[in-house]
Amino acid sequence: MAARRPVDDTTSPTGYGALLRTPGAWTFLFPALVARLPYAMLSLGIVLLVHDTTGSYGLAGSVAAVAAVAQALIGPQTGRLADRHGQAAVLVPAVIVHACAVAALILLARGDAPDWTLYLAAAPAGAAVPQVGAMVRARWVHRLGERPTLMNTAFAFESVTDEFTFVVGPMLATGIATLVNPSAGLTAEATLTLLGGLAFAARRDTAPAPTGPAAPGERRASALASPGVRLLAGAFLGLGTVFGTLQVSITAFAEDAGAGGLSGLVYGLFAAGSMAAGVLYGLIRWRSSARQRMVACYTLLVLGCSTLWAMPNLVALAVAGLFCGLAIAPTLITGYTLVESLVDNGAKTEAFTWLTGAIGLGLALGSTAAGQLIDRSGPSLGFTVALLGSGLGLVALVTMRRLLLAPAPATRTVARGGADVREPLAGAARHG
Repeated sequence: MAARRPVDDTTSPTGYGALLRTPGAWTFLFPALVARLPYAMLSLGIVLLVHDTTGSYGLAGSVAAVAAVAQALIGPQTGRLADRHGQAAVLVPAVIVHACAVAALILLARGDAPDWTLYLAAAPAGAAVPQVGAMVRARWVHRLGERPTLMNTAFAFESVTDEFTFVVGPMLATGIATLVNPSAGLTAEATLTLLGGLAFAARRDTAPAPTGPAAPGERRASALASPGVRLLAGAFLGLGTVFGTLQVSITAFAEDAGAGGLSGLVYGLFAAGSMAAGVLYGLIRWRSSARQRMVACYTLLVLGCSTLWAMPNLVALAVAGLFCGLAIAPTLITGYTLVESLVDNGAKTEAFTWLTGAIGLGLALGSTAAGQLIDRSGPSLGFTVALLGSGLGLVALVTMRRLLLAPAPATRTVARGGADVREPLAGAARHG
């Protein structure tokens, strides 16, 4: 694959209107939204089902954690397979396995099966969650080519979509479980995943071409071989602890204040702040480098997390959560922008999936650690887990930020017109 030439897009149309007018965009965006909506329904759906059938929050949380960890560990491998063999070749079997595993989990839970069987069903259910968010981002890279300004808008649009699914998904799961029964919540999750995933896979015309299997003797490195990708994955792990901590700690804080029903509203303000910041971020033509913006956005995130534990009441917590959320989407957008520049075209889906998986793993770790701390010391101290996780991520970013520089393209010297000329090698990574 020949190296792409940088394109001057300073005079090209920008903004969300220009992005959504990209040929073929809507043919994959709508099915992708259907397939991504259940992403935030799975963990909550498992908790509601298992608690309803066993009466144990501890068992419900651990079964959901098994699904989350399986997703975080296996997701990047499916991303790598998608880069190599094509998105449809991975998506179709993944959504079928996911639907079957969720169905098995429902039957086992309803049939009073032994606890250990729930873990056996939860693991493949989480491992087979389709990595549609990463695949959509890879399609934007494929469709937009070398247009950095519009690419920033695309990643902003995707981060806002992620926030939307994390707001609507849990509400949908809870509403269905309450109005029908907990089994129906997970059934809806599996159905949306299956139908949306198959519809998204059918749009092969907008997907990047697969790189194909490695040639004999050829060794293709994982996207995680890039030090910059590893650094961003670590930073996103810290970001995930913020999500996990806030989900548990806001609920506990509201219940302790005698207003448990308001926990969803408080978390919704946090998500709303992130969505608003993401929309505005995507409209700006940034002059600073993505590396500088990543450190700045992450610093704001840590500052926001540093105030949560000290809030005296639910109103103050809601305001602090809103301001903390303002840093979330810009951090996500900048991270995905950076990782896109650190790997070759044949590893982009995998690279995006490592970041998504790191968030999921951080969410599981943050919710578990915050829950333990809340049980021992009260809801306010649960928020310190978010400060610790994000603080460690910031230290890593500041001390190793040089790793976020995109590699310069490899070149060779050729004789042309009586002079030696340097030209890029085919497949070389571009310099960002």
